[in-house]
Amino acid sequence: MAAPRCSRHTGHAGGYRLVDGYRTRLTGLTADEAQAVSLAALPGAAAELGLGEALAAARLKLTAALPAELRERAGRIQERFLLDAPGWYADADGTPHLAAVAAAVWERRSAVLRYRRRRAPEEIERRVDPYGLVLKAGRWYLVAAGPSGMRTYRIDQIIGLRDLAEEFEPAAGFDLGTYWTGHLAGFRARSHTGEALVRLTPEGARCLGLAPGGDGWTRARVPIESVDHAHGEFMRLGADVEVLEPAELCDRITATVRTLAARYPG
Repeated sequence: MAAPRCSRHTGHAGGYRLVDGYRTRLTGLTADEAQAVSLAALPGAAAELGLGEALAAARLKLTAALPAELRERAGRIQERFLLDAPGWYADADGTPHLAAVAAAVWERRSAVLRYRRRRAPEEIERRVDPYGLVLKAGRWYLVAAGPSGMRTYRIDQIIGLRDLAEEFEPAAGFDLGTYWTGHLAGFRARSHTGEALVRLTPEGARCLGLAPGGDGWTRARVPIESVDHAHGEFMRLGADVEVLEPAELCDRITATVRTLAARYPG
């Protein structure tokens, strides 16, 4: 027999009260609304996944279930705080296949991807088991298992998806968060294959997340992806950085500065 959810008290101060430990349960949420609740802080992401209307409905139901004081506080938070994940200069990715990929992830269905990549061959076709989706700095990624193991695909580089309507079973013990943390660590290790010796003004040090030196300049070794990439990054710092090593990078920056000086004579 189920334990009673409330107890009745008679007399002058009588009535009903919930027994200790019991909590009311919000009812009325549809399956889509329940999924959308997890994206409550990312309305743009919910909309991209086709859950925008479901999120709005779920919010209404959740708000209605709150006590008046908490409902008022939730309203104040929505009025005064907004999360905008993408960076200032990041254009929104075109993701026409996001909804289809999300459906395959949710239903655990295998699919064949046609994918565009930087190296040859530029277009590939690959059968994958879609494990999960990640939204990183406004950009969507698919984590999927394939013939060569776990791989990460940018959703905006998917140019076709064919749902095979075949269910798959994820590998035992797989955790999306743990995989993504390892993927990021590996990406940084692969990207930063060299280093540069630089001197930075206090402003330059702050831009690179370093503590300014006591004499006004900070001498530091910083990891770089390549000479080309480092050239662009350091040029953004202008006079707040002096590159000392490697010589190839110094020569590139010197040539650029001379070209600019000739183009904009004082």
